[in-house]
Amino acid sequence: MSDTGLIAIACGLIIGFGAIGACLGIGVMGGRFIDGAVRQPELMEPLQVKMFLLTGLIDANFLIGVGVAMMFVFANPFGK
Repeated sequence: MSDTGLIAIACGLIIGFGAIGACLGIGVMGGRFIDGAVRQPELMEPLQVKMFLLTGLIDANFLIGVGVAMMFVFANPFGK
């Protein structure tokens, strides 16, 4: 297999695992937010603000992975 094929597989794995991790992280966090809001409804608003901030950070982490994968695809640092 050529280097180009291996880089394509690596980029697919970076994006795929990043998407799976982001989805699982946001899902777990959303479930914990709902649990916390049900147990203490008076804290729902501060928890919601923190949840949205963390959701943005989790998505940013995934998008950084996509950026690294696109760098490997288009500006191949391993190419000749």
